[in-house]
Amino acid sequence: MNKLEQIFEKLEIDGLLLTDYYNKRYFTGFTGSTGIALVTKKNKYFISDFRYTDQATKQVSEYGFTFIEDNARNYNKLVELAKVDGVTKLGIDNLSLSYSEFEAISEAFSFAKLIKSSNELVASRRIKTPEEIEKIRKAIKISEEALLETIPQIKEGMTEIEVAAILEYNQRKRGASGTSFDTIVASGYRSAMPHGVASEKKIEKEEFITIDYGCYYDGYASDITRTIYFGENIEPRMLEIYETVRKANELGIELIKAGKTGKEIDAAVREFMGDDAKYFGHSLGHSFGLEVHESPMLSMRDETKLEAGMTVTVEPGIYISGYAGVRIEDDVVVTENGHEILTSLDKKLIIVYNK
Repeated sequence: MNKLEQIFEKLEIDGLLLTDYYNKRYFTGFTGSTGIALVTKKNKYFISDFRYTDQATKQVSEYGFTFIEDNARNYNKLVELAKVDGVTKLGIDNLSLSYSEFEAISEAFSFAKLIKSSNELVASRRIKTPEEIEKIRKAIKISEEALLETIPQIKEGMTEIEVAAILEYNQRKRGASGTSFDTIVASGYRSAMPHGVASEKKIEKEEFITIDYGCYYDGYASDITRTIYFGENIEPRMLEIYETVRKANELGIELIKAGKTGKEIDAAVREFMGDDAKYFGHSLGHSFGLEVHESPMLSMRDETKLEAGMTVTVEPGIYISGYAGVRIEDDVVVTENGHEILTSLDKKLIIVYNK
């Protein structure tokens, strides 16, 4: 029984409408921006307009879908096909639909009961195949090589945006199709901002620079963070913060294995961090793959048991507002016997200064 058949059985549906970009890519192979897939117990259809005829015909046929050229958003052809195939319970990508899209689907498919299916669709992507993991490895390799090239190029007086642009270019020229999220370059007081997307702030001497970044390669994401010290004389407290985060990162990775929950791992890391845990306000990590943020999470609330083939980040941080912040993030795959660290960048603090 394949994954779609398992979803049909679990949700007791006889039709499934795929509208979310990532679910369409996973189940149909389509990489374009416009199109809708309809899966029934009898057939698999993919509809898009003339702009994607050649691309979609080739891509979706490899996944067993029949391509039909039509305006997918008016739903007329999809409704016709669903009725012919006897659909009465239709699964939908509820979490990625806007309210207006949901209303339009409800009206068009009024003959069928709509069943929320997003959670099951996302869950079906949790365990990565060896082929998926190889694509993730490649994305990570691109990102790591790009950062190593970028660090010596950082100079005093550059803006964070300039640093981000150099890093993004260094990923692109190695084959990345794009960034997996807005590149974070947060220096000085801004390093205490967990999501400090690169700004016009200039790089100054004697400050941390936190770089959280990633890229896409063949549809799969990398997600890495390193904090470097830009200067020559680091304060003892800054070094203490860095070492606490480094050791917390290593502990989190050490605890990853099949059967463990994100809640257990997150709690153990916070306990290790002691009083500094009060400066750690986000989850320890998350899964990733086609999307840079997927479930399960390594968090205080997620009790999902890890399974072999899941890929997760481990990214503890300490953020002291107005002073400084540090985050270190690695990518890890759960294995039958424990885990494998996919990232290979050294975690020893890099101290660099370029005028």
